[in-house]
This record gives sequence, C-alpha cells and structure tokens, in this order.
Amino acid sequence: MEKKQIINTYCRQFKMSGMMASLDQALREAETGSVSYLDYTIRLLQSEAMHREQKDAEKRLKSARLPRANDLNMYDYAFDNGLPKSRMTQLRELDWLDQIYNIILMGPSGTGKTFIAAGLCADAVQKGYSAYFRTMDDIIGMLKMKDFTQSSKADYKRLMKASLIVIDDIMLFPVEKPQAVALFNFINQLYEKTAFIITTNKSPSEWAKMLDDEVLATALLDRLLFRCEVINLSGKSFRIKNRKTIFNEKI
Repeated sequence: MEKKQIINTYCRQFKMSGMMASLDQALREAETGSVSYLDYTIRLLQSEAMHREQKDAEKRLKSARLPRANDLNMYDYAFDNGLPKSRMTQLRELDWLDQIYNIILMGPSGTGKTFIAAGLCADAVQKGYSAYFRTMDDIIGMLKMKDFTQSSKADYKRLMKASLIVIDDIMLFPVEKPQAVALFNFINQLYEKTAFIITTNKSPSEWAKMLDDEVLATALLDRLLFRCEVINLSGKSFRIKNRKTIFNEKI
C-alpha cells in the first residue's frame, strides 16, 4: 500500500474527512519544497479544523429549525414598527445573550416579531451558540411526547442544554392545565441558564386567560420578566401591505 493510501486509511479511521480532502494539495506543495514539514502539518490540521467547524455549523443550523425568512441583513427599516436601526444593531451584537437576558417581542400580527426572532436566532447559530427556534405548539407537543417518542426526547435534551430558545406565538391559543404546568416546569428548569426570545400578540395581563390560571401565569411571567427587555412593535401588517397577487394588472 502506497503512503498516500495509508494516510487516507488513517483519515477514514479517525474520521478526518477535512484532512483527507486537502491531502492532494498539501502533498503537491510539500513535494515542490514550498512548505516546511511543520507548515505542512499545520495546513492539514487547519483543513480538518475548518471542516469540523463547518459541519458543526451545518448541524446546529439544521437543529435550530429556522423559518425560511431569517436573514436580518434583509430587514426593511423603511417598515416602521417602532424598532429603530440602532436598537436592532445592538440586539444583533448578542451581548444580552451572554448576560442571559430574555427578549419579549409584543405586537399585532405582521409587525415583524417572528422575522426578528428568527434572525436573532440565526445570528446566534452563526456565532457558535446552541440556539433553537420553536413555536408554542412545537414546545407543547415535545413536552407531551418526550417520554414516549425518541425524537421528542432527543429534542428535549437539546433544548435543556441550549444557550437560546425562541418560542414563537406563545399564548396564541388557550393552553390546557397539564400542558401549562409542563410549560412552566420547562421554563423554570432553564431559568437563569438559558436566554429566551418570546413572540406574542397577547399582553401579559391576557396570559392568565390563556392559561386559565392566574397564579401559574404570574409565576411564568416572573421567570421571564426578571432579566428581560420587552419590545413593543406596532404598525400595520407587513404581510398585508406586501401581499402577493396572481394578477398582472393593477386595478
């Protein structure tokens, strides 16, 4: 077996696909004498490190389950919803995430809550944080099924180790008592360990009605609002304003 094949065999054995992919180029440079043995070794290791970082980023992005629209570089600041560019820039620096602050985005439908939350989650993923985007229904479903299905159990374990969890459309619909208690226990376990971004079109005073339990709603809000920035978004619906049509002519 020639030496190159031996190296490839060891790369497969130790799962170093990044190093294996860069081997030919590194060998050509080594054979011409343009790099030293030390530089040659460093380049191979750098290739493997970059490959692993890329694969890890792809894995984190897949697990995040972001909606399609999540790039805040495409954010339309001409759309006036009460969030100035200066504050968006500060939010994107993610200092609040390092300080384990929560963000609550409140406002009517179509004011950009989900897009902003998804964009901040995407920024966090790109910067190496374990960040996840879930709807309220996703969270309730996961909590109901985590003791019965492997996928829900695995998702629960991921979320319990998260740096950031987005819960989109919280309290959009009434929640039954067992699920409300499970939601409280979930958030309580992550209290001061994980940052949350919450989107909602309900004011805190309406949460008690959705949970049908004022005491539970107060306890839940107490955890979320302790270290929290509440951002009230306003204005007309972006979706309605920019809705698509199947017709070519304008009436």
